[in-house]
Amino acid sequence: MRRTALLGSKRIPSRGFSLIEVVIAMAVILILSAIALPAFVSAYRTYQLTDATTQFAGLLKFTRGEAIRLNTNVSCQIQQAASVPPVTNTWADSDGDGVEDPGEKQLLFSGTVNLVPAGAVPNAAGLAAAANVPALATVPLANGFVTFDRRGAVSPANAPQVYAFYLSNLNDTSVGARAVILLPSGSIQLWKADSLGNWIVLG
Repeated sequence: MRRTALLGSKRIPSRGFSLIEVVIAMAVILILSAIALPAFVSAYRTYQLTDATTQFAGLLKFTRGEAIRLNTNVSCQIQQAASVPPVTNTWADSDGDGVEDPGEKQLLFSGTVNLVPAGAVPNAAGLAAAANVPALATVPLANGFVTFDRRGAVSPANAPQVYAFYLSNLNDTSVGARAVILLPSGSIQLWKADSLGNWIVLG
């Protein structure tokens, strides 16, 4: 004979969240978000600045490689428009015509992270001492360039200079600044500074 187990009629009550519990949970989430958000924004802006610096250094390295590959002088051109925020076109002028052509490697800065003059970063003068070089030259941002010769050295070789290119977040100086140093040999160094201008090598 088949037996069927009968369940009792006793119901197990299901319990949800009360309104007070939901409000408390939301309050905790909002408090934690308020604490974490500034740190997240700062970390993101720091990443943007470092990434832009790395990309610009990559463009300089590419330009140097083009000079060696083509066995001729090749310039990295910089043209910054006076807008708000400024728009900066940089490119490897492989054909030497001074014009930004579609086939040439290009890098555009159009947001808050941009190339800036030395006076716009904290303690720019201290970078030379930190890098152990006598002085740092700069390139005009409005219409400047730096040229590599067929050996990959900075041209002209008879007047060697150490160049520095500075980058900053135009809306948030608390994340500090970055710099790309270009040595006469064509070697490149990346540096970073905090908001007080303490420069260290970007590892």
